[in-house]
Amino acid sequence: MILAGFQKNSFIDFPGKISCVLFITGCNFICPYCHNADLARGEYPARFELTAIMDFLKSRRGMLEGVAITGGEPTLDRGIFDLCRAVKALGYPVKLDTNGSRPEVLRQLIAQHLVDFVAMDIKAPLNAYAPFSRDPNIHERLTTSIRTIMKSAPAYEFRTTCAMPFVNETTVETIAKTIEGAACYVLQPFNDRAMCLDPEFNQRQDPTLLPETMQRLKSSAEPFVRRCMIR
Repeated sequence: MILAGFQKNSFIDFPGKISCVLFITGCNFICPYCHNADLARGEYPARFELTAIMDFLKSRRGMLEGVAITGGEPTLDRGIFDLCRAVKALGYPVKLDTNGSRPEVLRQLIAQHLVDFVAMDIKAPLNAYAPFSRDPNIHERLTTSIRTIMKSAPAYEFRTTCAMPFVNETTVETIAKTIEGAACYVLQPFNDRAMCLDPEFNQRQDPTLLPETMQRLKSSAEPFVRRCMIR
């Protein structure tokens, strides 16, 4: 297995843990504001052999506290099970970032105890995914993933990137109702310095929401989830 990126240390990617981050290339979504555009296109900005990554993780036992696997969309890669097993065999907890489009893979990873934390991005209300996915069955797939995570994941969070014109108080409230009772819902401001998958996305207009607007979004979601935060 060839990984497309590798960050040796992170204090933010795995909540409560110092982690390293492994990047898998390829994605089945077309989010215009995606800031990992090369990975979304299936490109390799770098190449790391799995053996080299495992050697690094062995050498950092006792210092690193976890491994976050992200992308792209990691559940598209047939090697995801072997990767998680290899990391777990070294004693590391595994966090998986996913767009939720592959509920059958997600279910197996959880059932086989290969992930310890799942972070699922919810882009918009589930009936408004046309800007992000061409899959006509995406609503059903996302609903299944949400239910699987809330029922079975050892720990989890749902996340929404807050960028105009896709997010407002109404859409955030709708998403929060969809995940009602969820342990944690994270609102993430758009990275206005990003090179987006759609190169003109943050050139045509400023999609960034002001801090006071982010606070209003948080207030819209709070009645429906156990915890809502801005990261």
